[in-house]
Amino acid sequence: MKIDPKKILRKLKRKPQTYKGQCGRILIAGGSVGYTGAPVLATLGALRSGAGLVTVAVPKKAYIPVAKQIKEGMPVPVADSKQGAFSETSLKELSKLLIPASVLAIGPGLSQKPGVAKAVQKLLTKVRVPTVLDADGLNSFIGKTALLSKAKAPLVLTPHPGELARLRGCGVRAIESNRTQAAKAAAKAFKSVVVLKGHQTVVASEKELYLNRTGNPGMATGGMGDVLTGVIAALMGQGLKPFEAAVAGVYLHGAAGDLAARQIGPI
Repeated sequence: MKIDPKKILRKLKRKPQTYKGQCGRILIAGGSVGYTGAPVLATLGALRSGAGLVTVAVPKKAYIPVAKQIKEGMPVPVADSKQGAFSETSLKELSKLLIPASVLAIGPGLSQKPGVAKAVQKLLTKVRVPTVLDADGLNSFIGKTALLSKAKAPLVLTPHPGELARLRGCGVRAIESNRTQAAKAAAKAFKSVVVLKGHQTVVASEKELYLNRTGNPGMATGGMGDVLTGVIAALMGQGLKPFEAAVAGVYLHGAAGDLAARQIGPI
């Protein structure tokens, strides 16, 4: 059966009496000293995609540069490590912020500083709401992928080929030689929806597959994945199932890139 992202998006039609609390309470956890733009871009992606409320949890040492760039989201400083990144000291506050959240997005700008991976691994054991795992959120599970398949929360993983290769313990060439099969195998292994980014992004679940046709080479720039993370999180917050949100998200993300290319050029 052909999957039509436009048909999926029609499910998002709002009633006149809709209020913000019904449109998703998104918690974005990310950022670190030196990587403050990523959570900002993820926040903007979520807000532009219809999220009702977006809370952005960032390490205290990265809070000010993030807060200065966010007008509609709600940045919250969280206890951090000496290196200005999440660590196990962050878990108590992150767990409290999860209580009202309907969706979690974790990864943009986390870095691979000491303590980050352990914090992400432990946080995932506490999460019960749909979760988008991106960037260094994914890198936190290298060599620990069994934890992904044991997660209680529905997961959407958004790796680029290098990240998926690291998770699978293989080379990038093995991923790129058959992207469809690589995404399907990962979805089965991790019991998750997998969004394998790149030219003709592949979205796979254990039972379904979608090959995206929107997007262009001008989107090959830092920050695009962070925006996509926010888009998918926002769509789940508005009621789409994880696979539906991933399909609609990559479609809209690429379509926006195509519109920009037509307006200002592909680069």
